[in-house]
Amino acid sequence: MTLSGTVADLLPQAANRYGDRAAILYRSHTGRWAAISFKELLRTAEELAAGLVALGLSAGDRVAILCRTRPEWTAVDRAVTMAGGAVVPVYPTNSPEECEWVLGDSGAVIAFCEDADQVAKVASIRDRLPRLRVVATIDPVAGYPDLGAVRAAGHDGDLREVIRRRSALTPLDIYTVVYTSGTTGPPKGTVLTHGAYRAGIESVADRDVLRGADDTAFLFLPLAHSFALLIQNAACRCGTTVAYASGDTQALMSEIAECRPTFLPSVPRLFEKVHRQIIAGIDADDLAQAVNVGVRAHNLLTRGEAVPNDLYEEYLRRTGPLAARVRSAFGGRLRQASSGGAPIDPDVLRFFWSCGIPVMEGYGLTETATAVTASTPEHHRFGSVGRAVPDVRLVIADDGEVLISAPSLMSGYWRNPVATATAIVDGWLHTGDIGRLDEDGYLFITGRKKDIIITSGGKNLTPANLENDVRTCPLVSHAVMHGDGRPYPVMLVTLDAAEAGRWAARRGLGNLPLATLAGRPELVATIQAVLDAANRRYARVEQVKKFIILDHDLTVAGGELTATQKVRRRVVNERYADLFDRLYADDPV
Repeated sequence: MTLSGTVADLLPQAANRYGDRAAILYRSHTGRWAAISFKELLRTAEELAAGLVALGLSAGDRVAILCRTRPEWTAVDRAVTMAGGAVVPVYPTNSPEECEWVLGDSGAVIAFCEDADQVAKVASIRDRLPRLRVVATIDPVAGYPDLGAVRAAGHDGDLREVIRRRSALTPLDIYTVVYTSGTTGPPKGTVLTHGAYRAGIESVADRDVLRGADDTAFLFLPLAHSFALLIQNAACRCGTTVAYASGDTQALMSEIAECRPTFLPSVPRLFEKVHRQIIAGIDADDLAQAVNVGVRAHNLLTRGEAVPNDLYEEYLRRTGPLAARVRSAFGGRLRQASSGGAPIDPDVLRFFWSCGIPVMEGYGLTETATAVTASTPEHHRFGSVGRAVPDVRLVIADDGEVLISAPSLMSGYWRNPVATATAIVDGWLHTGDIGRLDEDGYLFITGRKKDIIITSGGKNLTPANLENDVRTCPLVSHAVMHGDGRPYPVMLVTLDAAEAGRWAARRGLGNLPLATLAGRPELVATIQAVLDAANRRYARVEQVKKFIILDHDLTVAGGELTATQKVRRRVVNERYADLFDRLYADDPV
């Protein structure tokens, strides 16, 4: 049941209903976990909102937040919203040029920067941002008002004005302008109204993955990521505690174990890495039998059926030790996890399912406030991203593109009517994703429309599936297929530095640099075997004939990846054109 038509009412309602319950868990400067209650968060946000009004924020003004995931991000987000402004999340990994585009295109009048490093980015471009009036900081930085100063201004401000603005908001007002990753050009500002976003929140609340008082959702995705923002808002709606990762990737799994979450939203990479660590050294046949037994047992349990004694005993013997390790790795309370943003190997999903940890796939876009399909333990098919959530309609166009009609649909792209008219036709969002619906309404995503490769022989190839198959190898960080206008596809492969180091150590090769390992004949042979196995799943015309291993990984800083780790295919094709040409050198094109 929807409690309000705007996002601005979420926190006041939560503070009223849940009071001293923990809204946020975070690692404090002492290294210990600390809590902020819903009531405390509301008080901070209201004082900040009054401070923003004192700084001259008008209803409808855009405010940028350039900061990693931490409690202050959330306090500023709530304050801007309650003061009638629109939040513009900015990835803290963005370059100064990327920040200039987002702040300039959105017309942000205030920018909250986390620290001196983020301030330096904005300072270097500020003369090109005529609408930016105030740069404030989270941590103190000399010469700039910090969060404490803004909050102090709010102490003397008129809270009645904040309440008036919050009450004046309607479902048609803008809640946030979220900039897409921009894999094919400058990011576009996705305009999400309060009403659209509340519809997205309700779709999560209705799935019963966040159950309130005893639940904790662990969040390590940046809050600039639309999926992370949705989970945070849904948790506020449901009275669920959100635990924030510290940002130290080396400590991620220990932090998860310490926080003992009941729900874990993530991207596939986390689950793939845990899977690799757990199964390392286990005989392949033993693993296959353990997974098979576990899947059979949990299928029965999910349907509410009894597990026969012989199957239960086999489960205890074969799968039980694995399941115990998996549950312990996630803190022992994990009821469900969610994977999105990219495809995940169905074998990984089956493994976790066999161990009693449902990792459910879903699908959505920034343009739909994310979730439009979801899988549940009771209703899922491995390899599918699930079925449409209530009030969402899906159709597949004649060319295979997924079209969506949803109450959570964006109102358009900020100041870009041409792109809006192209994306939304007769109320249907053209997603750019290629997919299929089975007879029961389960959606399967098979590729991206713009990523389709057309060979010189006129064959249309979808690279994502074969790329993902190659990426299941622990050694592989990224795999990029190339072949547009060429006689056959080839592939660029990059290595996971940590896995490559372990691979070398097992072979007594010492601490060789990645650039050296990339050319070792035995490593090339290992990747060739992985590619051969992947190729066997596809028709001959789709198979990758040659590959090259890059002597370094793709990076966000280098412009080859988006902030959400998606490959910028055009950049890779252009930057490594000479390497691709070399693969075709012996063959006429």
